Amino acid sequence: MARPRHSETKYRYVTAFQRRLNAVMRRLPLQTLLETTGRTSGLPRRTPVGGRRVGDSFWLVSEFGERAQYIRNIKADPRVRVRLRGRWHTGTAHLLPDDDPIARLRALRSLNSVAVRAMGAGLLTVRVDLDS
Repeated sequence: MARPRHSETKYRYVTAFQRRLNAVMRRLPLQTLLETTGRTSGLPRRTPVGGRRVGDSFWLVSEFGERAQYIRNIKADPRVRVRLRGRWHTGTAHLLPDDDPIARLRALRSLNSVAVRAMGAGLLTVRVDLDS
């Protein structure tokens, strides 16, 4: 299925910007990170994310849905780690295409949620069930 030209251009600009920003954000000690296993390399891949822990789950919304590299990695291996407030937690990620990502972003309430809504296309909700 062909993607609209505007959506493709938006994706290219945003991902180019994020590539540079994420290199800095990954180094911040309290930045929330999602660590997946690279589907080809098998190496750990760390992505700065916004989201919120609710009980034993961590919720986030991917701004480019299944096009995001970390989502592709999750599809290949759902075992992940999440760094919250400087502490790592292991868990299993679940992609929730039937969840309403706009409503989820409202519930997460953060500056990141505003950015995801503004820059994203093809939003996808992700729930990570954290191990005890």
